[in-house]
Amino acid sequence: MLVVRVTDNLTTNSIFTQKYGSLSKEEAEDNAKRIEDVAFAAANEHYEKEPDGDGSSAVQLYAKECSKLILEALKRGPTIRDEKEVLASGKASALPETVFDISKGVRSFIEVEEAEEILKPLKEPGNSYTKICFSNRSFGLEAARVAEPILASIKDQLKEVDLSDFIAGRPEAEALEVMNIFSSALEGSILKSLNLSNNALGEKGVRAFGALLRSQSCLEELYLMNDGISEEAAEAVCELIPSTEKLKVLQFHNNMTGDKGALAISRVVKCSPLLQDFQCSSTRVGSEGGIALSKALETCIHLKKLDLRDNMFGKEAGVALSKAISKYAGLTEVYLSYLNLEDEGAMSIARALKESAPSLEVLDMAGNDITAEAAPIVAACIAEKQHLTKLNLAENELKDEGAIQISKVLEDGHLQLKEVDMSNNSLGRSGARVLAKVAAQKPGFKYLNIDGNFISDEGIDEVNELFEKFPDRLGSFDENDPEGGGDEDEEESGEGVDDEHELERKLENLEANKEE
Repeated sequence: MLVVRVTDNLTTNSIFTQKYGSLSKEEAEDNAKRIEDVAFAAANEHYEKEPDGDGSSAVQLYAKECSKLILEALKRGPTIRDEKEVLASGKASALPETVFDISKGVRSFIEVEEAEEILKPLKEPGNSYTKICFSNRSFGLEAARVAEPILASIKDQLKEVDLSDFIAGRPEAEALEVMNIFSSALEGSILKSLNLSNNALGEKGVRAFGALLRSQSCLEELYLMNDGISEEAAEAVCELIPSTEKLKVLQFHNNMTGDKGALAISRVVKCSPLLQDFQCSSTRVGSEGGIALSKALETCIHLKKLDLRDNMFGKEAGVALSKAISKYAGLTEVYLSYLNLEDEGAMSIARALKESAPSLEVLDMAGNDITAEAAPIVAACIAEKQHLTKLNLAENELKDEGAIQISKVLEDGHLQLKEVDMSNNSLGRSGARVLAKVAAQKPGFKYLNIDGNFISDEGIDEVNELFEKFPDRLGSFDENDPEGGGDEDEEESGEGVDDEHELERKLENLEANKEE
């Protein structure tokens, strides 16, 4: 938030920009990020020297330092220079670099000579690096031994460590030894963010990082995506991390965790009351694990983003999840596609969302076998979400009746809506036309996908006509099957339009009946 505000201060009209001139958006963003880094570092140092204080003086220093640096950036004006050069204060010529990143470029092995050369900046006395990113470069044993003393020498200043995808292509024994070396070198650091994703860890890998994990009690972000986290590995994660009381982000995508592993992860979640972003997608979790995770998530009342896609929860876990969702006043994004929720689970979640999450922006419930029977409840939920930008209900069985009910509640308001996916829902001509009418009238609307349905050729022509002025906002009809549904009957009888009006008449009392 502060970076955005600083960027605005450096680019928009004010008494200071009138006097000194404004910066380009790109240069302002670069300055803003570095200004925030330096101000935060100064405030954090101030706070650590006064551990018994309430933090108010540190916050004041944070704001004061930012204001000073903003003014200095404006006085300096736009310049052509290395993007890392930004004044830190009156005593320094440039803001110190805080991020050391070797991940750019081609994914490759890193050998001893290159390691010695590329890591030189970390050996410079008084360097200010607080984040290192070694992702996309594969460290062998000798390169790891080069890095070991260097990392040990700067571990006390590090706040963020990204070791994702840093042992690719190495034999298991060598990879485990490299992990042990990095873990020992960084043991005792006080990190806010740790990324160990894309390393095929398994239980052995998790335990290879045991020294580092055991020493972390202040983590705010932990990433363990695509790591082969099995039941045993999940238990190891739960066992090794001493505290997750400050954890705000836990991302656990694409693992082989299963129900038993989910039980272990649920214990981590239950002890993370400040969690704001939780991702446990594509982890082979079924009903038992889904229910356990759902109960644990009830403690995470600050959650803003929830991603549980592509698991096998089922309707019982969906009902359990609805109890947790009812507590999320600040939820802005929810991804619940392909969970086998069926009508019962989907309706429970929709009811919970209707009464919570007033600022919801993304609702994704694709692939859950939701039928027109659940549509009134889902529609009632959507009606309350005026901040909605993306709605994904693809691969369900809503048919025309369900699509029209949902379209009706989108007619009024919903001015921020940008994307709707209602593909593969057995829609015919009438459902597609009503949905297209609503989408085409939304200011700033970007994309409607209604492919994979049973829309007649006449219906497609009508939809294309509605999007005639902006065809790029309408998805293709490559997988549409005009002969697959009931549209041929409409064409033969000429009753397609009448059917639509009949459906609309049936739905006139939707507001009164939607909770039945």
